[in-house]
Amino acid sequence: MLHALEWILFGAASVGAIVLGTSRHRPARVGPWLLLAASVTCMTVGDVFFAFDLPDAATAWYLTMYVFVSLALIQLTRGGALLLNRARLIDLLAFSCSTLLVVWVVAVGDDNPFGDFPAADMLGCMLLLGVAIRLAVASWFNWSSILLLTGAVGVLGGDIAYGLVPGHWAEIGYMILYLSWGAAALHPSMVELSSPMPARATPWKSSWAALLGISVATPPILLLIEAVTGPVTDGVVIGVGGAITLVLTITRLSDSVQLSSQSLTRERALREASAALVAAADEAAVDDAVRAAVTQLLPQSPVELVFAADDRKLPLPATPTTPAGSRSWWLNPTRPRDPGTDDATLVCPLWLEPLAVARPNGGALVLTGRRDVLTAGRDALEVLAGQAALALDRISLVDAVGRRDSDLYLRAVIRNTADIMLVIDDDQVIRYASPALRKLIGEEDLPPFTTLADLVHPDDSSQVRHKLRENGDGVVYCALQRADQTQVLVEATYRDLREDRLVRGFVVTMKDVTHAHDPVERLPHLDHVDELPAWVNRRSAQHKFRY
Repeated sequence: MLHALEWILFGAASVGAIVLGTSRHRPARVGPWLLLAASVTCMTVGDVFFAFDLPDAATAWYLTMYVFVSLALIQLTRGGALLLNRARLIDLLAFSCSTLLVVWVVAVGDDNPFGDFPAADMLGCMLLLGVAIRLAVASWFNWSSILLLTGAVGVLGGDIAYGLVPGHWAEIGYMILYLSWGAAALHPSMVELSSPMPARATPWKSSWAALLGISVATPPILLLIEAVTGPVTDGVVIGVGGAITLVLTITRLSDSVQLSSQSLTRERALREASAALVAAADEAAVDDAVRAAVTQLLPQSPVELVFAADDRKLPLPATPTTPAGSRSWWLNPTRPRDPGTDDATLVCPLWLEPLAVARPNGGALVLTGRRDVLTAGRDALEVLAGQAALALDRISLVDAVGRRDSDLYLRAVIRNTADIMLVIDDDQVIRYASPALRKLIGEEDLPPFTTLADLVHPDDSSQVRHKLRENGDGVVYCALQRADQTQVLVEATYRDLREDRLVRGFVVTMKDVTHAHDPVERLPHLDHVDELPAWVNRRSAQHKFRY
């Protein structure tokens, strides 16, 4: 009775530690750890039955324990754990299972040195140890994987020791399993074992295919040999080994079919998105094509999707701060995650270095949703962002060529006219100025990146900048600064054509009103005198008090 109570305490402590660690650290996948807790529970029940001298019931629970352990390890090695690809692992496990089965049937047989201990347990222990070793090697210095490996070594050592020298000391290996698996769930590194990572397809090689085929064919061949040569004495062992090998083979084929299906889906979605982006004529069409492609690429729609062709349109936390060579990165959350959620934000920049001059402000595709879903489609989303960047650069270059042709046409038409006309970009840089302006201010040519505020009197520059930052058309009165330090009063009428694809800026026409007559008499009545140029206000004051 006391011996059974001891196993109950060990099992309860281990299960409690696994549940506590899972609820505290909140890994991306809770299922593997809950299955691990279920396997520990089954082992505890088996130990209790074994303590009450019920070996048949204990063996049934032990075998059930290995079923839950297998499911847990399958979940841990599924394409989102540290072990990116489990195809080779499954092939090796199947071959190891068939090899152990041959060794058991041929070399051990009825002369079992482990007494009455079932051979199925030995097969389960060896496979469990193989998977634990592969996880530990893949993670490298991950304490949770090392503790899982310690538990696997402990249960194998306990089986061997109890088969050779039954007694209390031989049960230390089982105690190590309880303690190490509970500690593995309590350690923070357990989150890394189930953190989502993109799965990678493994090319099918004939050597590995032959290895898997030999593994599947070994159990029925052994059974046939025993049936032909005499009575079947290892039927149970062969049946268990064949079942394990068959499950591993089905899992391997299922993974291959799933990866192939996902690859075809991504290829079709990217092909359709590429066709839509090639036909897109503006940013709105690109936005629609990207949103439609994201819906097809991800099995679950993201919580939030932001597509901005300009960094200035992005939320402040999502503004790209990493080098331009980065294809994507995870955005650190600005607020703590709510309990029970596993949302993350993925930023895919719309940068292409050779064409950065077309859109210097970049932009990004920002998606917020489940981390495992975004991780699975991260590669495809990076490709989609690159295609969208190409489409935006093409549209920008076509617009730039159109604006250049428009400017050349305007230059040819109004070359000899006396009207003063300017085309100003959104950043207030003068893109085109008619020859009449250069003649008016006495300059042969304007320096590069000259703004209208650079040409006016310093007292009027802030007013001009303010007017050109507003939306809509308007009129502004200002004084142009000439090369000989004299001033020219002009009436500048501007039109806001920043939304026009062929202009993308302000069109300003100026009229010289300096020599018409006195500034106070010739200017229209204004409710606010602040709208007048500063030097006109000074002349107005002199005009009023000159008598």
